[in-house]
Amino acid sequence: MHSEKKKNRFEIDMCNGSIMNKLISFSIPLMISGILQLAFNAVDIVVVGRFSGSESLAAVGSTTALINVFTNLFIGISLGANVLAARFYAAGREKEMSETVHTAITFAIISGVVMALVGLFFSRGALELMGTPDNVINLSTLYMKIYFLGMPFFMLYNYGAAILRAVGDTKRPLLFLIVAGVINACLNLLLVIAFHLGVAGVAIATVTAQFVSCVLVLRCLYKSDSSYQLRFSKLMIKKIYLGQIFQVGIPAGIQSTVINFSNVLLQSSVNSFGSVAMAGYTAANNIFGFLYASINAVTQACMSFTSQNYGVGKWKRMDRVLVDCLILSTTIALILGGGAYLFGPELLKIYTDDPQVISCGMEILLYTTVTYFLCGWMDLFPGSLRGMGKSIVPMLLSVIGTVGTRIVWIFGIFPRFRSLKILFISYPVSWIITIILQVICFIFVRRIVYAPLKKREAAI
Repeated sequence: MHSEKKKNRFEIDMCNGSIMNKLISFSIPLMISGILQLAFNAVDIVVVGRFSGSESLAAVGSTTALINVFTNLFIGISLGANVLAARFYAAGREKEMSETVHTAITFAIISGVVMALVGLFFSRGALELMGTPDNVINLSTLYMKIYFLGMPFFMLYNYGAAILRAVGDTKRPLLFLIVAGVINACLNLLLVIAFHLGVAGVAIATVTAQFVSCVLVLRCLYKSDSSYQLRFSKLMIKKIYLGQIFQVGIPAGIQSTVINFSNVLLQSSVNSFGSVAMAGYTAANNIFGFLYASINAVTQACMSFTSQNYGVGKWKRMDRVLVDCLILSTTIALILGGGAYLFGPELLKIYTDDPQVISCGMEILLYTTVTYFLCGWMDLFPGSLRGMGKSIVPMLLSVIGTVGTRIVWIFGIFPRFRSLKILFISYPVSWIITIILQVICFIFVRRIVYAPLKKREAAI
């Protein structure tokens, strides 16, 4: 049972006491972190767009999808580190916890260095394959090369933050992000406006901020007196733990990458309506990103809480975690999604004054934000299964349900009834189909996973 007690005020005891209050305490810092990250990214775009011109803005914007493709797999793997660490921490298995932490941090260093080399040598070729225009490809390449030099810091922060989340600490990663974000914004203004470095200045500011957040999270782990204490002399790769991290993390990373690919297909369909629709989608999608950050925080909470309770064999509490997460996610989605649509015209005016663009944006928001609670449900069932260490089947079902439905919709239904309304109805339709598949999977896997837990409880 849970032998290692909560060591400081930042950690949350996920295995005892009220669930809903602790879910809220865990989720709110994660929500704020996601929203602030989006806000800080927006500062990059605004500064470079206003003070370096349209070519610099296009250069930075053209790299976003490519950077996401490169990084999503490794960020997904960090979820595996979170799940495994949470399980060992709750069970009081200090040796296994320590070895998991050092394996995860070592892998973060290796993957970060690999990503830096990939970005340094393959950025231009990848941008050429994407058809990046000649007038911006040199700036885009420069931005990507500098950005990817910060990958070791980026990976270390994400894996370190995943370990802290595993023990219920979401507050300190938020503080580190705030410090790094403020530094990023200030350096943007200094390097772009004062030193006229353009895209290079934005990239340098980002790398510097990533370095700061990396140092802060590693310092936090180093100074800990708990089982997740980091000692650089103990850095190593234990195959048994790396394999378990991969078992959960790689499917999550693949799922994110494939869903991003389907978003590219959706973008191409929107492009066929012209620049007004493209602008409306860009603005609406930005609002949509804030919703995703909020709801994803609850999914992360579900995974961490489930994993800790799985580690101590509390199967009834695992069920209550899922139910409370469904309630919390639905409440947040209805309030924020409904608010996003209700105040949609005012929010869209932040991005544009064009009434046609605002009209397109409102049409898109109707079918994506008002129904967004369905997306929360869709992610919670596989989130719970990942907390139990089961990730491959939920990944396949998400790809089939979400990506498969979207592909069928884009190439089968959309060409017959060409309109933005028909195109974006694919969102709630794909969510509903995926929910049905995930619920069936959850019921089946639950029976298999819970059987030994029930026997263990009966034997105590």
